[in-house]
Amino acid sequence: MKHVLIAEDSKAIRSLIRIALEEAGDYFATEAANGFEALRLLPTKTFDLIITDINMPDINGLELIGFVRSNPSYKDIPLIIVSTEKTEEDKRRGLALGAFGYLVKPFKKEDLIALVSRAVKRT
Repeated sequence: MKHVLIAEDSKAIRSLIRIALEEAGDYFATEAANGFEALRLLPTKTFDLIITDINMPDINGLELIGFVRSNPSYKDIPLIIVSTEKTEEDKRRGLALGAFGYLVKPFKKEDLIALVSRAVKRT
């Protein structure tokens, strides 16, 4: 089982992602309501993947990615961005910071699981 940290301020989207992962069968998730909570949870467990929104209160997803990539303990954890931001500039910026992939909301459950599967196989 792969452990996924979901950093998303929308409870509905967090639940949707968690349920999709659980239904896929190979994943279980820990939910964080914002970037700050995700940073607080990182040292408490071993995560195989982080899924983050960009627009969140306190610490946004891009700041979260920057922290993860700059920390030797977490720098190798793959990250996926799931966001309503859909311009090529947004995608480029997220990928340049070190995200493995970028999924635009609304998304298909199958697309999420396919991207998650590719990301965790990479590690």
